[in-house]
Amino acid sequence: MKKVILPLALTASFFACTNAPEKDKAATGDKQEVKSADGTSYTADASSSVTWTGTKVNGTHTGTFKLKDGSLAVKEGTLTGGSFTIDVASLSNTDLAADTSGKAKLEGHLKSPDFFDVAKYPTARFEITGVEAFKYDSTTMKDVIMKDATHTIKGNLTLKDSTKNISFPAKVTISETQVTAMADFNIDRTLWGMSYKGPNNPQDWFIRKEVNLKLNISTTKK
Repeated sequence: MKKVILPLALTASFFACTNAPEKDKAATGDKQEVKSADGTSYTADASSSVTWTGTKVNGTHTGTFKLKDGSLAVKEGTLTGGSFTIDVASLSNTDLAADTSGKAKLEGHLKSPDFFDVAKYPTARFEITGVEAFKYDSTTMKDVIMKDATHTIKGNLTLKDSTKNISFPAKVTISETQVTAMADFNIDRTLWGMSYKGPNNPQDWFIRKEVNLKLNISTTKK
């Protein structure tokens, strides 16, 4: 019995090494209807980005995606909608040195059919389905990590051939000429069918299901 207990204890300790970033968890549900957004359109700037963090039992990797296009709509000082297209093929790792084979190998693997399959699905899409003022109360604040959130944003996130509606807190700043939106949350990649070598494969267990996404969207009225 001792010979069995010891390896199990070591395994449990190994799997507890690295966890996903402690961020707000995006509520995930079925795809929702996207309504036309009223108001003035603000076009996404080249400085806009999506940062990702993935974790495994013995480490963490971070990187970025560029935006292919995007816009936000504002009416009477209120965010009413918007959408943006993520250039998944632009995936870049940022924690490994540029001149190492490890960086190229990781990027190639993430772009392969094992994960994003960029040859078949070069872009991802997010379309806002609802925007609400973030409600601050004692119950809400206990659960939300992003304490300076101003809005709750809901939208359809399409990755590969799967679309799910997600909801997350965001900090939105609106001026006459510019709108910025920042968010920092975790999603469960397996809900979009992103499982290494298929669902329930033991090799996929070494990669955390939770992936952290940071949105830093800057838009300008044209």
